[in-house]
Amino acid sequence: MSGPAGLERSMATRTANSSVIGTTEANANVLLLRLKSIGDILFTLPAVHRVREAFPQARISFLVSGEYAPLLEGFRDVDHVIALDRARLRQRNPVAIAREMVALLRRLRRPRFSLAVDFQGYGETSLLTWWTGAPQRWGSVYRPSRRWAYTRAATRNDHIHIADWNLSLLHQCGLEPRPNRNEFHLPTHARQAALEYFAACGCDPARPTLLIQPFTSSPIKNWPLEKYLVLAKHWRAAGMQVIFSGGPADHASLGPARQGGFVTSAGLSLLATAGLMELSSLVVGGVTGLLHLAVAMQKRVVMLIGYPACEPGFPYQHHDWAVTAGDSSPAASISVESVIGATAQALVELGVSPSAAPS
Repeated sequence: MSGPAGLERSMATRTANSSVIGTTEANANVLLLRLKSIGDILFTLPAVHRVREAFPQARISFLVSGEYAPLLEGFRDVDHVIALDRARLRQRNPVAIAREMVALLRRLRRPRFSLAVDFQGYGETSLLTWWTGAPQRWGSVYRPSRRWAYTRAATRNDHIHIADWNLSLLHQCGLEPRPNRNEFHLPTHARQAALEYFAACGCDPARPTLLIQPFTSSPIKNWPLEKYLVLAKHWRAAGMQVIFSGGPADHASLGPARQGGFVTSAGLSLLATAGLMELSSLVVGGVTGLLHLAVAMQKRVVMLIGYPACEPGFPYQHHDWAVTAGDSSPAASISVESVIGATAQALVELGVSPSAAPS
């Protein structure tokens, strides 16, 4: 955008955005809410970009459950993170619960937010949005009974991608549509941690690497580990390094991968694992937050999806990066041959030649 006409349109847009929240852009103080989980928080990222574009000088805060707070380090458009200690709230200590809630309520009230956007739309987040006292409170509504918490609300549409719904919420509440962005920026310390892990495991960042994330939050979404092992052996024989990733609870489950001579990274921090994905040529796994994180890092993935007609979490803006089962079939029914074919095609697109790597 350039020249007098472009400047005029830009000024008109800023004026419209300022009128939406009833304050000047320079004084805008925005709160975004999404407590959990990894994938759903990442699906707010395009909307976070949109809020920043609308209010480039605003202070943007993000309320999130404490265990996911590190993820927000990659959200460059967020200035401040408010972490809710949900573990403390689950304790049977009334004093600890009261202290945590009082501290949280103060942190939500004192900043005098001019706009609060609830992307989650649950009972607790609607109450917290209302409590902020923000003159503009926007929310995603599942139940009509929660509309009272918001000044503007939109009924949730489950037939579009969750990230697109978050953008739609903003548009329905007054922000103008803009070109879409989905950009997670890996912190330097996470990249360094991944490099150190590569070195400790004898891996070479310069060699083609396949990272496999075999487990999801639900067993029904998992592709069998024995099939992943066949895939891993295929690409190891072709000259690729293979790493099996997982959370701390997956260490025992990854035993067969270790026995097969593969590197396993269960127990690394979320961001260090993101660093491993950045260093890898290709990431393969089921419908899980780590795969969505890879997509937001502009990393090529192959996502294995069962019951695709009912699955809202395809790779965002890359539907073709999924390998699907039949509409009424679980991910376990996907054949090894089809996944080998999909990974081979992905490597061709990336210009990676595993056969040229030393074995």
